[in-house]
Amino acid sequence: MNTSPRRLVRDEADRPAGETPELSIKPPLKWAGGKRWLLPHLNPIWQRHKQRTYVEPFCGGLAAALGLRPGSARLNDINPHLINFYRQIQGGLEISIEMRYDESLFYSHRQRFNRLIKENNHQTSEAAQLFYYLNRTCFNGLCRFNQRGEFNVPFGTYKSVTYNRDFSLLRKTIAHWQFSNCDLAGIDLNEEDFVYADPPYDVEFRSYSAGGFSWADQVRTAEWLAAHRGPVVLSNQATPRIVTLYQKLGFKLNYLAGPRRISCTGDRTAAREVLAVKGIGA
Repeated sequence: MNTSPRRLVRDEADRPAGETPELSIKPPLKWAGGKRWLLPHLNPIWQRHKQRTYVEPFCGGLAAALGLRPGSARLNDINPHLINFYRQIQGGLEISIEMRYDESLFYSHRQRFNRLIKENNHQTSEAAQLFYYLNRTCFNGLCRFNQRGEFNVPFGTYKSVTYNRDFSLLRKTIAHWQFSNCDLAGIDLNEEDFVYADPPYDVEFRSYSAGGFSWADQVRTAEWLAAHRGPVVLSNQATPRIVTLYQKLGFKLNYLAGPRRISCTGDRTAAREVLAVKGIGA
């Protein structure tokens, strides 16, 4: 089933409490650990700094950026397929592949997507279309790759799946945002920028990209953010070592009850979240 362009705008009942109608563009992808639920906590902070450039090192499904709607944004993610999808939308992505909720079609498209990766043709319109279809159709919307860089999430179990072919509203929203696909150290960061970072949870989940995300990456990320002279907001699962790390680096911590967590096994146990802030002012 295809949707109309209006489906990109959330209905009133879908909008998190505290989020205003003008901030209601719906993220195009299913994304494990998406932070749409966090917007009522992020938006009041952002409103005090909205004249700044918004930087998000782990932009993921764009729930935060689409909720806050910055005028100027630099968005990064280590997942090249994700960034290719957003860049293709900026260029006017049109869906021409077959899209329906069918197991045989899913595995055929997955095979084709992995062939494009192997052939180094993953930064193409076809790859972006396949990535979108696989994301909407796979198990729990997970984005998991094996050590060869192949997408290996199985077919999902749903009553039905909604697909969109018209991304014109989203294209207009993200038209002037800059997307990058690099390591944290390569992000173009100015000292006055506002940074919101939501790194992968501190759990044994190492397949988001071929290289994974280790505890050493958690520490390096936190230290990089702590060194930034501008305002920083950082969210993560409130594990004991995450709390200790952020406290030692001078962040002010706020604890929240997250709606759920999805691990690599599909576990949906509720997670205690920490929202760490630095340099945000009164």
